[in-house]
Amino acid sequence: MAFEFNRRPDEWQASHHINVTPFIDVMLVLLVIFMVTAPLTAVHIPVQLPASSSEPQPAAENPVVLTVQQDLGLALGNTSITRAELASALQRLTRGDRTTRIYVRADQNIRYGQLMAVMDLLRAAGYQRVALVSREAGSPASTAPSPPAAPTPPGAR
Repeated sequence: MAFEFNRRPDEWQASHHINVTPFIDVMLVLLVIFMVTAPLTAVHIPVQLPASSSEPQPAAENPVVLTVQQDLGLALGNTSITRAELASALQRLTRGDRTTRIYVRADQNIRYGQLMAVMDLLRAAGYQRVALVSREAGSPASTAPSPPAAPTPPGAR
């Protein structure tokens, strides 16, 4: 509570006004912090996710996201990695906690067998909790036409 001088210099009188300046300062600092950190938490690897009609689940606070791109390249978060580096990169990112859920974003144009090969890499690294990420069926992005899949060489099937 603030005090102000009365007409007599030897007495203090309580002021019933609330000083909101420190509150506003703190809120503006928090706003700037959230504006800076929010874009850093999103994964910016472009893939065309398949649509799903399932109920959306709440997102984890700090998700570990593995992206499988159309060219079968892997990215952990926003960092491209090779298949050989996957286990060690997950070990560093999860700090050795193999109970961490790994969110897998896969392009809709990759083959099922290719996705299962990536899932096998996760299982071999000791990560059993895997969630597949999809788009909501009613979202505008799910109605956009997808580019044709890259042709598969005859010996790769």
